[in-house]
Amino acid sequence: MITSKERAELKKIISTETAAYQVGKDGLTDANIQGIKDCLIARELIKINILQNCDEDIKVIANKLAEELNCEVVATIGRKVILYKFNPKKNSHILNVKL
Repeated sequence: MITSKERAELKKIISTETAAYQVGKDGLTDANIQGIKDCLIARELIKINILQNCDEDIKVIANKLAEELNCEVVATIGRKVILYKFNPKKNSHILNVKL
């Protein structure tokens, strides 16, 4: 669990980044979940864009990803979801937070 101070720092870091992944009209598929997992392993902190044609609720998508990938939902802002997952194999960590 990350603190509100850490959450604010993560939001600040990701604010200027573009979305690393997009979820479209098919919603969350196994391929999407695997792609998001790969992005999280590589980057630790990612922004996901939920397209307008996606029928699923953004909060539901965020919670499902957090549960399946064992990561932390930093925020849901509009149609964007920000996820964080500590990667012990990475040399430089964004935060010293272990989930």
